[in-house]
Amino acid sequence: MTPFQHRKTTLPAPDEALAGRDVPIATSSHHFVNGRALAGPWPEGAEWVLLGMGCFWGAERVFWSLPGVWVTSVGYAGGLTPNPTYEEVCSGRTGHAEVVRVVYLPDEINLAALLGVFWENHDPTQGMRQGNDVGTQYRSAIYTSNDAQARVAHQSARLYGERLAQAGFGRITTEIAPARAFYAAEEYHQQYLARNPQGYCGLGGTGVRCPTGLGPAGRAGA
Repeated sequence: MTPFQHRKTTLPAPDEALAGRDVPIATSSHHFVNGRALAGPWPEGAEWVLLGMGCFWGAERVFWSLPGVWVTSVGYAGGLTPNPTYEEVCSGRTGHAEVVRVVYLPDEINLAALLGVFWENHDPTQGMRQGNDVGTQYRSAIYTSNDAQARVAHQSARLYGERLAQAGFGRITTEIAPARAFYAAEEYHQQYLARNPQGYCGLGGTGVRCPTGLGPAGRAGA
C-alpha cells in the first residue's frame, strides 16, 4: 500500500489533521428542490440525523423526496478539521465523512424507516470505501442527535447485520456515534443531482432488504 492509499483509508491523528478555519465556508441558504431553509428554522418537533453512505450527491437524492422528510443538506462530519473544504476532506486529512443531514418530522416518518432506506441503498460492509470510491470520506456512518436515536441506530444495525450475514456478507462497518458538528458543504454540492440530472451517482445497495419490524418508537415489532 502506498503512503497516499494509506492516508485515504486511515483516519488522521489529531496532530495530522488540517487546521481548517474559524469561519464557515459559503453554501446555499435554501433547498434547490423544495425551497426550504437548510439551516432552519424547522417545524416544531422536527429532528435531524447525519447519514454517511458514500458520495453524498446520490445519498441526498434518496432522502429529499421521502414523505415526512422536511429538508436535506450535505456536508462533512465525524472528523477533526473545523469548516473544511471539499478538497480538504478528499485529502484524507480531516477525518470527516461525506454526510446528508436529514431533517424529518417524527410523526410522519420515524428514524427506523429512514434507516431502512439508509441500509438498503449502500453496502455498509466495505469499510473506508463505497464501490469504486475509496477514502475515509466515503465510510458508512450514522451520527445521532439524541440518545433515543442512538438506541434505534444500534438496534437497526444489529437486525440488518443479521440479514446481511444470512446472505453471506461480512460484518457491518458503519460508524455509529453522537454527532459532534455538521459543516455544510459548498453550494454546488447541495442537491447536486437536481442541479445536474446527469451527474455522477455511485450509490448501490446489497440487495438485502432491511427488517420492517421497527415501530414508531424504534422498538422491535412482533
